[in-house]
Amino acid sequence: MIKSMTGFGRAEIEEDNRKICVEIKAVNHRYLDESIKMPKSFGMFEAPVRTVLKEYIERGKVDVYITFEDLGEENVTIRYNKQVAAEYLKYLREDFELDDDIRLSTLSRYPEVLTMEEAPADEESIWKTLEKAVRAAAEKFRESRIKEGENLKADLISKLDGMLEQVGVIEARSPEIVKAYQEKLENKIRELLGSRDIDDARILTEVGIFADKICVDEEIVRLKSHIQAVKDELVKGGTVGRKLDFLAQEMNREANTTLSKANDLELSNTAINIKTEIEKIREQIQNIE
Repeated sequence: MIKSMTGFGRAEIEEDNRKICVEIKAVNHRYLDESIKMPKSFGMFEAPVRTVLKEYIERGKVDVYITFEDLGEENVTIRYNKQVAAEYLKYLREDFELDDDIRLSTLSRYPEVLTMEEAPADEESIWKTLEKAVRAAAEKFRESRIKEGENLKADLISKLDGMLEQVGVIEARSPEIVKAYQEKLENKIRELLGSRDIDDARILTEVGIFADKICVDEEIVRLKSHIQAVKDELVKGGTVGRKLDFLAQEMNREANTTLSKANDLELSNTAINIKTEIEKIREQIQNIE
């Protein structure tokens, strides 16, 4: 199957009082370029996330957004700092000579006496949920790429079939150009020589030189071959974007040579139409993984 390099996937997993949301989106790029944005506390999971993503993505500029919400209450604990509280009491009693009627409610409001701390994270449990979310989002992302890729494939094959028809026009038109040139040359010589004998051998030589000059047989054969190769790669599927780009360049080279040899308005217009279609194909190929 053919996959586009643009795509989007989103998944949200809620379990063990945690909610993790993962969004993946991508555009075309020559190589795989991943950008992952996640909470700072998830820093240790970046490498495993990249490893998972490589199972689903080979090329493209990929942006990944991960959000985390802890739905539980047991993750926060109260810590009493006995040493800090003792230091407060010491200074209040000795340095400020205050009456010994300091209440607990007063002492607890002093900084660092009572503090809230997050309970140690269960990394293994968090990764289990995070991996589920990443894989679910990656599956949807891949599905969107495949869907768009199949649409690209259908459009490309349609354009390639149209190009084959135009190549056929050039193939059929080329001998007619040579024949028309021969007739024109013979008529011109008759007009100049009148009733005198015409050197048929000389005419055939001139026609041969002209035919060789405008001959596009090799270009036609290679164009057909490249067009068929692109179609075969599209049918075969897989990661074929780079190979298709190379084949498109080769098609464009043959079309340019054909146009440079064109000595006929119809043939020139047809060659230009082929070049235009090749450019459209090259633009679309840039978006294939």
